[in-house]
Amino acid sequence: MLMKRLRQISAAVCFTLVTLLFLDFTGAIHLWLGWLAKIQFLPAVLALNAGVIVFLVLLTLVFGRVYCSVICPLGVFQDLAARFGHRRKKLPYAFSESKSWLRYGVLAVFLVLAAVFHASAWLDPYAIYGRAANALLQPLWMWGNNVLAYFAERMNSYAFYSVEVWMKGAAVFAVSFVMILAVAVLAWRGGRTYCNAVCPVGTVLGMLSRFSLFRITVDTSKCNGCTLCARNCKASCIDAKAHRVDASRCVMCFDCLDKCSRGAIGYRFAYGKKAVRTEPVSAGRQKPVSDEGNGRRAFIAGTAVMFASAVSAQVAKKVEPVKMDGGLADIIGKKEPVRATPLAPPGSVGARHMQAHCTACQLCVSVCPNEVLRPSRRLDTFMQPYLSYERGYCRPECTKCSEVCPAGAILKISRADKSSIQIGHAVWVKDRCIPLTDGQECGNCARHCPAGAITMIPSDPSDPESLKIPAVDAERCIGCGACEYLCPARPLSAIYVEGHEVHRVI
Repeated sequence: MLMKRLRQISAAVCFTLVTLLFLDFTGAIHLWLGWLAKIQFLPAVLALNAGVIVFLVLLTLVFGRVYCSVICPLGVFQDLAARFGHRRKKLPYAFSESKSWLRYGVLAVFLVLAAVFHASAWLDPYAIYGRAANALLQPLWMWGNNVLAYFAERMNSYAFYSVEVWMKGAAVFAVSFVMILAVAVLAWRGGRTYCNAVCPVGTVLGMLSRFSLFRITVDTSKCNGCTLCARNCKASCIDAKAHRVDASRCVMCFDCLDKCSRGAIGYRFAYGKKAVRTEPVSAGRQKPVSDEGNGRRAFIAGTAVMFASAVSAQVAKKVEPVKMDGGLADIIGKKEPVRATPLAPPGSVGARHMQAHCTACQLCVSVCPNEVLRPSRRLDTFMQPYLSYERGYCRPECTKCSEVCPAGAILKISRADKSSIQIGHAVWVKDRCIPLTDGQECGNCARHCPAGAITMIPSDPSDPESLKIPAVDAERCIGCGACEYLCPARPLSAIYVEGHEVHRVI
């Protein structure tokens, strides 16, 4: 019972803190808890973080698949979903043979997709949970923050400040929702089905846990074959009749330990002397499993009401036109330009490096204070972040995305490094420029360029007094997007940033 409680407390702490990493929009939590993202298995492999990889391998070889029940956020999420399903009946599970053909088949397909198409994001458990937390929970978190900011403002307090709640697109929301829903349904119906049939991380760790020093074992001298342990095993890995536990599927949840009143099943050193059954033990009456109160409907209803309120507020805010000039003129929103090469964030080296290492967990998107990072809708880089400047620009002094990336897709850089990394260059579109289309002075792009890469020159070379138009020095431009974001032309800016396949230092 003690081991189960310790596991539950550790899992709850890790799950809560990892979730906060994706909810936090200030970046403050990452300063203290960013290491929780870096100890996730697949990001550590992609980042070639040898220390973390060795630690997780040794942890599994000694204690079994503790990673899956404590550190992995999707694993803990499945336990929560299974808990709701558990309430349907007292003994919800039963032993089933390992579907090795499915486990290793999925792992083989995953390795091929990851190696050839760099599609490691689809099945990574950490990334699946991260996308769901960013797309589904962060808007609710920000909406709750705005409610607190509303009341704090009326009490002359600045403990909270209002932020704009940004829903990052219907496709992103739909994919994140469908994937986390599929995992939840599998867990609700069958416990750790995703972990032991689909998850590539679970399969790899399962191969190691076969040889772990400590495992769940059955003492045949005490077991009476009542199957109570097997009927409470969410991994369906306890064969009570054969007194065998499949260590490759056991996630060390310890739920079975307190179900046996005879102490026949325990977490023990696996290579010690095995007990031999000397005489049959008659089946006795087992302690009934307590059935907790049914709060599922209330929880789901409350969550649905909160989500509907947040979405309604956002829809109302979007529908109401933003106005300026005393409320007389409507501001037309900016549209994203078509770029021949998408913009990869500074520190990502280039598009290919980003595609090869990114798990699309959305942690960088969550922490971006300027809202320039967003999930891609392209099939080859689906859900991986890229830059676009309709809502802000990539400020040279901000390096938060490089500080939080756990997979090495965005390498850590300093502010000085970022100011010299060229991720793209500005391109001027003559047909949209305000001085030429409206006959008005402008120069916004040149005034706000932090690299001094834009100068204003006469539109008529023969007339020095003619209206000025921008000239871009592509060698000095770093592609930050300040010119594109602050350009007053609508709906498309008269100047935009074209990405580079490979970044270079200038």
